[in-house]
Amino acid sequence: MKTYSFDAIIELVEEMSDDEQIVLINLIGRRIKERRRDEIALNIVRAEEEYLQEQVFRGTVNDIMAELKR
Repeated sequence: MKTYSFDAIIELVEEMSDDEQIVLINLIGRRIKERRRDEIALNIVRAEEEYLQEQVFRGTVNDIMAELKR
């Protein structure tokens, strides 16, 4: 896979038509959102696993502060 510098990529994008740039922006935005959704879903699965294994600290704010001071 060929790699490009950030400046080279910007130059390539600037050579595109306005419509192509808009499509590119929308595509990149959609892919970023999809990756973030996948990360959130993975975090939920991990949190559920930790909860089921009773690895989650539960308590009041004061309990948490006391635990942090230990």
